[in-house]
Amino acid sequence: MEFHNRKPLDRQTLVTLVTAAKQGDRQAMDELIQHFQGSVYATVYRRVQNEAEAQELCQDVFMRALAKIGQLANPAAFGGWLRSIAHRMAINRAVRCRPSVSLEAEGIEGPCADGDTPLGEILEQERRDQLKLGLDRLAPMDRDTLVAFYFRGQSLVEMSNHFHTPVGTIKRRLHVARKRLAKELAAMAPA
Repeated sequence: MEFHNRKPLDRQTLVTLVTAAKQGDRQAMDELIQHFQGSVYATVYRRVQNEAEAQELCQDVFMRALAKIGQLANPAAFGGWLRSIAHRMAINRAVRCRPSVSLEAEGIEGPCADGDTPLGEILEQERRDQLKLGLDRLAPMDRDTLVAFYFRGQSLVEMSNHFHTPVGTIKRRLHVARKRLAKELAAMAPA
């Protein structure tokens, strides 16, 4: 994927492009994609660690964003809104996609060709149970914030509307709630 170093868009240009894209202007959409493709690619590559998969996911992110651009209330927030979509989709892809099966002889001789083993299912259930316990140990505001973002897939703008709170506050809550959840999970881990 080839990226061009572009100057940051000034606020008025960004608002104009997003407004035009919301009205179906294909050229405005293309300009937004070209301008933001580098940051979206970097966001998803950090999570999936695979160039081909990151390129594919990048396309998926832009398709999703352009399909939902009508829901973006503040055109000036397009960059952050797009990065949150990229981040969520990258997390979902990383969680859903297991490492590819080795084609070496020992990989082929395994008991289950699809990689689902009873032990793997038990470990996965144990991780889900620990996550649920960790979430249950959080304060309601932290838990509700994490559930809205990661489980319900709400954007920061949607969360802002739902919680009647500014987007900046939602970002801070997510950051703090993630740290608190990590601390709870670490406290529950066997020594």
